[in-house]
Amino acid sequence: MKILFLTNNENSLILADWLRNSAKEEVHVVSDRINKEKIFEKKYDFLISYNYKYIIKKEILDYFPRRAINLHISYLPWNKGSNPNFWSFVENSIKGVTIHLLNEGLDTGDILLQEEVKFNENNETLKSSYEKLQSLIQELFCMYWEDIKNIRIIPMPQKVMGSYHTLKEFEKYKSFLGEDIWSMKISYLKIKLKEIGA
Repeated sequence: MKILFLTNNENSLILADWLRNSAKEEVHVVSDRINKEKIFEKKYDFLISYNYKYIIKKEILDYFPRRAINLHISYLPWNKGSNPNFWSFVENSIKGVTIHLLNEGLDTGDILLQEEVKFNENNETLKSSYEKLQSLIQELFCMYWEDIKNIRIIPMPQKVMGSYHTLKEFEKYKSFLGEDIWSMKISYLKIKLKEIGA
C-alpha cells in the first residue's frame, strides 16, 4: 500500500518507520502543505495525519473515501484542536486517544478507535502524560492497522459537541507559567492555574 504520511513532529516518525519496516508498506512522509495535483500524480492509496498542522482540503479528502485518518491524543469529542493533553487537565475532561476518519472539520470525523487513560496527577507532568499518550496511540494504531487499512472498523459519529481549543489559548497560559509548564506535576500546575484565574 502506498501511504501519504503527514506530520510536523519528529515523534510521529516512529510510526512511519513501523509502517515501512514491520507492516512493509510504502510510506512517503510529508511535512509541507499538500495540494491535490501532487496527490493525484503520486496515486496514494491511504492518507495518515499524525501531528500535522495544516487543514486538509475537501478535494483531497474526497480522493481518499474512508482511507484518510487522523491520530489525536484526546478522547474525542473532548479537546479537539491544539494541546489536547493540557486542556484535558485544565477542564477535568476525559483523557485518552482517538483514531478517527478525516473530514473538513478539525478533529470532527467519525471515530474508528478510542482508549481512555487515567493519570495520577501527583506523579505525572504534562511531558510524561504526553509521552504516555503518544505511546498508547501508536500501540493502538499498530494493533489495528490491518483492520484500519482494509476498512473493517465501523466508524462511530461524534454525537456531542465536546470542546475545542486553539494554540493562541494555550500560549496565553504558557506565557504566565513559563517553560517549566512541561515539567510541573499536574497537581501543582492546577494550583498555579487557579492562582491566575484559569
